[in-house]
Amino acid sequence: MDKEALGLMGGMALGFAGWFGGFGAFLLVAALGALGHVAGGFLERGGTPRDLPATDRRQR
Repeated sequence: MDKEALGLMGGMALGFAGWFGGFGAFLLVAALGALGHVAGGFLERGGTPRDLPATDRRQR
């Protein structure tokens, strides 16, 4: 799926959340979408789910 279609679906999801759920739902959907975008980009570049937490346990 190309980036334009993904952007369209994301915009539609935000629009529906804002229309039916109000501004709080709009912000929640936007924040979770941004978090998913960051995590997906990280994993696509070769990271693993164990690398996602910001704290590094090996330094302790």
